[in-house]
Amino acid sequence: MNRLDAQARSRILHMLCEGQSIRSITRIMGTSKNTVAKLLSDAGEICAQYQDQALRNLTSKRVQVDEIWSFTYAKQKNVATAKRQDLAYGDTWTWTAIDADTKLVMSWLVGGRDGDYAIGFMDDLRSRLANRVQLTSDGHKAYLETIEGAFGGDIDYAMLIKLYGNAPESAKGRYSPAECTGAKKTRIEGNPDPKHVSTSFAERQNLTMRMHMRRFTRLTNGFSKKIEQHVNAVALHFMYYNFVRIHASLRVTPAMAAGVTDKLWEVADIVALIEAKEAEKSTVRGPYKKRGISN
Repeated sequence: MNRLDAQARSRILHMLCEGQSIRSITRIMGTSKNTVAKLLSDAGEICAQYQDQALRNLTSKRVQVDEIWSFTYAKQKNVATAKRQDLAYGDTWTWTAIDADTKLVMSWLVGGRDGDYAIGFMDDLRSRLANRVQLTSDGHKAYLETIEGAFGGDIDYAMLIKLYGNAPESAKGRYSPAECTGAKKTRIEGNPDPKHVSTSFAERQNLTMRMHMRRFTRLTNGFSKKIEQHVNAVALHFMYYNFVRIHASLRVTPAMAAGVTDKLWEVADIVALIEAKEAEKSTVRGPYKKRGISN
């Protein structure tokens, strides 16, 4: 069976991490769409496993959380009439938690925006922290009970609730959002420092996601067709963002700034993880089956 060499794999993963679509990569590299999709799947799985183990006992001081919208296969309003009901997932939300100082994205979860997903997200975030932190979220009500359930009183938590008004007539259009007219800082638990009650870094990370993952770009046909590939793409993105991409203001990667690693990773290191996993699988043999003797 033909296999891509390490250099070709690195180039493909690098293009995926810099916002190229799967089809554009197939035209550039001369590979099939299935080959690129399979590599994305393998990379996403190994990146999720590696970061799940590496991002532990973090000594963060200030954490910001947010959710970013996308959709899988069809927008929510079209799910009921979609051709493939088994694939029609509709609205897909990615919950993210970012360290305001090191810019490390320490936890994320792909799914819905309801309380059950909020519980899973907050429980995961709590398991990765080694100390008390100041946490800021937007005004999403699902955070209220879930943060208390995950952290109890061992947190300094505040909400930044944005106030919206009607967009001016000159700016109105089909995709025009409401105009933000102000924000209200509300203490929920502990003693959060009002100067650091902000979700700016989390919101800036949302922009990074839309710029670096084609499936998050609005008004294109590059959206995810399967939820599994969406999850894998997010895991690969955060591996690239945390370990490979040098942050402009930090001059190091977020993982280096957070003390998770002491070296600057390359995409080739992600390929090495994939190849190590493949080598491990190839050495595992199934049970021996004695062949029958026919006359």
